[in-house]
Amino acid sequence: MLPLGRHQLPRVYLVSQPLRTAGLRLYSHTAEGASRKRIRPLVYGAFVTGAVAATYLLWPNESRSAPTYSNELLSPTHFTPATLVASEPCTDSETRLLTLAVPPYLLPSREELMFNPIWSIFVKDDDIQVERPYTPLEGIDDEGRMKFWIKKYPKGEVGRWLHSKKVGDKIEIRGPLKTWPWQDGKWDEVVMISGGTGITPFYQLLHHTILQNPSRYLNTRFTLLHASRRPLELPPPQMLAPLLSSAQEHPERLNVVLHVDTLEGPEHPLVASSVLRVGRINQRAIESALEVDKRKESWWRSLLPIGAKAGPERQESKRILYLVCGPEPMIAAIAGPFGRDFSQGVVGGILGSMGCTKDQVYKL
Repeated sequence: MLPLGRHQLPRVYLVSQPLRTAGLRLYSHTAEGASRKRIRPLVYGAFVTGAVAATYLLWPNESRSAPTYSNELLSPTHFTPATLVASEPCTDSETRLLTLAVPPYLLPSREELMFNPIWSIFVKDDDIQVERPYTPLEGIDDEGRMKFWIKKYPKGEVGRWLHSKKVGDKIEIRGPLKTWPWQDGKWDEVVMISGGTGITPFYQLLHHTILQNPSRYLNTRFTLLHASRRPLELPPPQMLAPLLSSAQEHPERLNVVLHVDTLEGPEHPLVASSVLRVGRINQRAIESALEVDKRKESWWRSLLPIGAKAGPERQESKRILYLVCGPEPMIAAIAGPFGRDFSQGVVGGILGSMGCTKDQVYKL
């Protein structure tokens, strides 16, 4: 869907008439001016709301009208039919692990179309002709299979539609599209902060760099701070098991910290509630994950507000990048809101207060 600019809305013409309800005049001649001022904004707002909704559905869209080819290589310029080969329930009843597959002969060569992290594909809901981006957890294998962790949100049309699909159904996709380019050796440490299904691009990055090749040497250390509302809403064991195993075996390469808003409800089948951090990810949590604590500070610095100096000083000594992905309120609280048209905007929130610059923060 093309973003609507403020000058792209259809023109709306209003015809001023005395408004009546149940035979009674809504304004009198004696108070006509004041009443019109109250009524007109309401009428205008209703018309504009309707116009925006109609424009959203009817406005020409290049990607939505992209053709579908069954025998062309996978590409961002057109849709390719994929087959749903697996649909697995998760600990959270609102999420599922879905596996899509395209025929291997439709895969471009690695040199021709790079599948390096972080990349996503668009999935099209054929019923209402709407597409949404999703990140394959493990990229794409030689058999053309891609696995996704997808949540069914109350107002998420495509997510609900995907949850209704059965194994064997065809689903149209286009991509891959680059989300963020990983570069070996550019960063000493990458701190990934996620909420909900916002962990999926980070899982893809970690699978590419660490999980699929544990013996691979990296100059970069990864830290993952993930938050969910309740234990059962954490990622399923199929995702958490390799992450926690790698973090335990190679703590110098990967650190994983899991947060929940509350411990209410059943425990997660893989992670005991006793090891979960209760509370949202805050500045103390970020600095603790970076091993910045009072033991490394002089006695007088401990009297300052927590983290007042640790963040910037830490960044001066090491090249640290912060990646943030999750619900928009969380992104705004951690790194500041997106700018216009989902540009990066300024660095704000917790990372802004820690002295991070725009070159050290990226919002996904």
